[in-house]
Amino acid sequence: MGTKLYVGNISFQASEDDLKDLFSKAGEVVSTKMITDAATGRSRGFAFVEMSSDSEAQKAITLLNGTSFLTRNIVVSEAKPQEKRERGPRDREREGFGNRRPGGRR
Repeated sequence: MGTKLYVGNISFQASEDDLKDLFSKAGEVVSTKMITDAATGRSRGFAFVEMSSDSEAQKAITLLNGTSFLTRNIVVSEAKPQEKRERGPRDREREGFGNRRPGGRR
């Protein structure tokens, strides 16, 4: 088991400090990362919490999964490794201006 946990269904009012306080009940919290929308900066309702050991991560899952946190029942599970995603046409549009032809056409 890994020490990184996925936390879902988080209230939009929650902060990384709130998560750290909550998860410290299960052990030492190494880091917290609230995921936000790139365009608006608003929380997307999930985060990742890294615990200092596998046993503390398992304790956090057992202790906190399905419990109420700031009026919402949170989901706590082991984080899955990020999958490498295939690059699509929209990703190529975001590469920058170096790949464009004069006149704005490709």
